[in-house]
Amino acid sequence: MSAEQLASASDVNPAAIVDAMLGFHKTAALKAAIELDLFTAIAAGSDTPELLAGATGSAERGVRILGDFLTTAGFLTKDGARYGLTPSSQVFLDRKSPAYMGGVADFLTAPENLELFLDNPAAYVRNGGSPGLANMAPDHPVWLKFAEAMIPFVGVSAAGVAAEVASWPKPPRKILDIAAGHGMFGILVAKALPNAEITAVDWAAVLELARRNAEKAGVAGRYRTIAGSAFDVDWGRDYDLILLPNFLHHFDEETCTLLLRKVKASLAPDGRVIAVEFVPNEDRVSPPFAAAFALVMLATTPRGDAYTTSGLSAMARAAGFGGVSVRALPPTPASLVLFEP
Repeated sequence: MSAEQLASASDVNPAAIVDAMLGFHKTAALKAAIELDLFTAIAAGSDTPELLAGATGSAERGVRILGDFLTTAGFLTKDGARYGLTPSSQVFLDRKSPAYMGGVADFLTAPENLELFLDNPAAYVRNGGSPGLANMAPDHPVWLKFAEAMIPFVGVSAAGVAAEVASWPKPPRKILDIAAGHGMFGILVAKALPNAEITAVDWAAVLELARRNAEKAGVAGRYRTIAGSAFDVDWGRDYDLILLPNFLHHFDEETCTLLLRKVKASLAPDGRVIAVEFVPNEDRVSPPFAAAFALVMLATTPRGDAYTTSGLSAMARAAGFGGVSVRALPPTPASLVLFEP
């Protein structure tokens, strides 16, 4: 295409390409703002560069440039010299908000994660996967960092699962939470069902966090744990409900099917299974978050993926289930996956 053709083509623009190449700028700016509690300071009234400098212990020039960048990126508003929070920043980035998500950055921007994505991305594309976090030692500190960081991110979807289970005519009493991590899915179900007893399976280090969260929630007396791999431990039988929150996407279809067979064999006669997944449409390019999540699995696991409804149904049927039904868990990008008998 000639220079003249480029100049006249309204749909030719390098902005998206440059934005992708410089995407780490947004990561750095947001990470700095979270570490400095910039959003919390603005919410408390320190809304000019001068005031922000004092509130964050930073150079006035530094917070001015950071604040302006965050405004261009859509995280802040600006009126004259005064910054303000957008509605989303107010809910998710003010440390005093109950939905504060700043801690998620500790995991998502951890060196282990950044190296996986950026050191040699062509390699995991060529190989169809990456050793990633999946081959790390069970008690690697990153798993605890992950579990702690994800609590705000999964809180709404966990509440959605609890509401679903509480609506059933016959509430489950004996519940297994596989790859429980922080424990919030099982814990919120326990809070919704006063007679329910939860058994959580995960690595020992993260189960300590789950136990602490169960104590805070007042359900510790109905919460027990089993440390080890979900593929290897004997977690018992006759469960009325088995939870698989954000777990299947870490593995290939064959491995998921093997796990689902073990799950099905552990159910009571009328037992049910719920998974939580990011489920893209069959075109695999929509909705954006669920579709893009497949790249996360490509970069961080050997054979993980974001599975479509048809893919989940195929695995379910291969494991002896009738299929799956999938529905959204708004306002999150996650979906509730209910396995059919």
